[in-house]
Amino acid sequence: MLSRRSALSLLAGGTAVLTLGAPAAHAHPSRPRPFGRYGSPARRLDPLTLYVDPHGRGDHPDVQSAVDAATGTGHTLVLAPGTYRGAVTVAAARTGLTLIGASGDPRDTVIVHNRAAGTPRPDGSGTYGTSGSASVTVQAAGFTAHDLTFANDWLRSDNPEYTGTQAVAIKVQGDRSAFYGCRFLGHQDTLYADSPALTVFARQYYRDCYVEGDVDFVFGRATAVYDRCHFRALTRSGPVSAPYGFVFAPSTAGANPHGYLVLRSRVTSTAPDGYYKLARPWVPSSDLTARPMLTVRDSRLGAGIDAVTPYATMSSGFPWQEQRFAEYRNTGPGARVTVPAERPQLSASEARSHTPGAYLGDWRPYA
Repeated sequence: MLSRRSALSLLAGGTAVLTLGAPAAHAHPSRPRPFGRYGSPARRLDPLTLYVDPHGRGDHPDVQSAVDAATGTGHTLVLAPGTYRGAVTVAAARTGLTLIGASGDPRDTVIVHNRAAGTPRPDGSGTYGTSGSASVTVQAAGFTAHDLTFANDWLRSDNPEYTGTQAVAIKVQGDRSAFYGCRFLGHQDTLYADSPALTVFARQYYRDCYVEGDVDFVFGRATAVYDRCHFRALTRSGPVSAPYGFVFAPSTAGANPHGYLVLRSRVTSTAPDGYYKLARPWVPSSDLTARPMLTVRDSRLGAGIDAVTPYATMSSGFPWQEQRFAEYRNTGPGARVTVPAERPQLSASEARSHTPGAYLGDWRPYA
C-alpha cells in the first residue's frame, strides 16, 4: 500500500490516489464529457454555473480564478476530475456558492496545498499560523460542497525543524455551510470547523464525509453536525507510546448552547488499540470563557479509541470534566464503559435535545 505522502505526491500529475489504498479514476484530457451530467461551457445549465478544468476545457483552469469570477450570490462551480493545487479563499461576499465534483467520486477531484503553521511567509513577515496554513478557507455563508477532496499534504517528517506543525485542509467559517460526500485529508488540524467571530454561532453540516488525521483533526468553535461520517485516526511515526493524538478538539463559545454533534458515524484507526483519545477541549487564549461541547451518539468507536480514558485535558485550569462532553448509545470496542466517571452518558430524555434539528434550528440541510 502507498504511503500517504507517496499517494498525495501523485496528485500533481492529475491522478488522485489517496489513502486506504483506493486508487481514483484518472483525469483524461480526451474524455468527451469532463463535467458529466452538469453541462459544459457550450451547454451551460444556467448563467450562474461556471466550469473548472485543469486541462482547459472549462471557463477557468483553477478554482481560485473561478471563485473570483463568481461575483454576487448563488453561483455553482462544476469541477472536472483532476488535481487543483494552490490555496483557495472563498471571501464573505461569495454567498450561496456551491462547488461540485463532476464525477460524483470525491477521490477524482482534489483541492490541495502544502503549507503548515510554521511555514515562513515569502515576504519575511513571519509564519502562516494555523489559519493561514489552510488549503481552503471558506468565509462566505451558504457554502455547499459535493463530492470533493480537500487536502493538505504537508508532512512533519519532511520538516523536522518546524514547531508549528498544524496543517489545515479546510477552514470553514460561514453560517449554513454544508458538505456532502466530501473527504478531508491531513494530519494535525485537518478540518477547522469554526466561525467568523466569538459572538457568531456559525452552523455547519457534514454528511457521508470522510476525515482523517492525528492531532485534533476536527476542531474549532462552530456548531457542527457530523452525520454518517467516517473519522480515521492515523498511525504516527514519531510517538513511541500512547496517545498518538485526539480526534476532536472543540472550542465552543460559552454562550453557544450547541457545539459538535456526531451521530450515526464511525471512528476507526490504523494505530494500535487504545492509542487515541476521542477528544480534548480547546480553550484558546482568545476566549478563556469557552466551554467546549461534543456529543457523540449512535456511533461506532473502533479499538483505536482508549475506552478507559477517552478524554484528555489540553490546558491546565480547563479540565475536560468541566466542559460539555457526552455520549449516547455508542457501540464498538472503543465505546465500552469501564469507568463510568470517565464516560459521561446522556439519558434518553437528554438525548432528545441532541439532534440535527435542535442544533441547526430553522436551517434543514439534512431534509
